[in-house]
Amino acid sequence: MMQTEVLRDFDRLVQRTFNTQLSSEPVHPMPMEAWKDEAGFHAEFDLPGIDVDRIDMAVEKNILTIRAERARPEGRQHVAGSERLWGHFTRELMLGDHLDTESIQASYVDGVLRVDIAVAESAKPRRIQVSVGRQGQDPKEISS
Repeated sequence: MMQTEVLRDFDRLVQRTFNTQLSSEPVHPMPMEAWKDEAGFHAEFDLPGIDVDRIDMAVEKNILTIRAERARPEGRQHVAGSERLWGHFTRELMLGDHLDTESIQASYVDGVLRVDIAVAESAKPRRIQVSVGRQGQDPKEISS
């Protein structure tokens, strides 16, 4: 089991370093905007023209992996210009321990993939009761 995790981590490192994967096609990064607020972590990824069926998301430990594919259209002859990126897109995000990876929500509207991850309950601030007393006496609880 441990050896598999080491190999998987090494594979990720190679993919990130050399921008490769097992496919012969190049892997493109996807533009992203990310922010956090009191509700949690949010990110939006630009994936225009990609069918929702061609988007794959997975979370393993604290790494969120997003993959997508835009197939090159067939049958176009005598292309005068092409500036679009075709093929595979991928992005990996390392998530902090303060996020609840069980509550990841994703939506896809107008070519933008939005991911929302709530703050874990254990990471939210909480009040702590303080007891007051002297030796030999029962403590009295106070709360602020």
